[in-house]
Amino acid sequence: MAKIGAQKTVKVEGIDYTLQFPGHREKTRIIDRCTTETGAFSNEKMAEELFAHVIVNPKVDWDYFDGNEEKGIEPHDGYDELIKEASTFLRSGK
Repeated sequence: MAKIGAQKTVKVEGIDYTLQFPGHREKTRIIDRCTTETGAFSNEKMAEELFAHVIVNPKVDWDYFDGNEEKGIEPHDGYDELIKEASTFLRSGK
């Protein structure tokens, strides 16, 4: 069975999130995109990559966690835990 597209559901703060493995090549590209020119790792870039490529349901972004009154978006808890779960899943594929 191919790993690409493999999914896992995690529950964070009472909400089920579906994580999807993008494949080893895309995983490597994501990690490369999160490395700055000086070789440092960017947690902000990694979160954005996880939002775009790993956390597939519900779709999340910065507004999802911080809230946005103008857009009528209520903030959600669990950012750190979800990022940890998604990062671990991305690195292991399971």
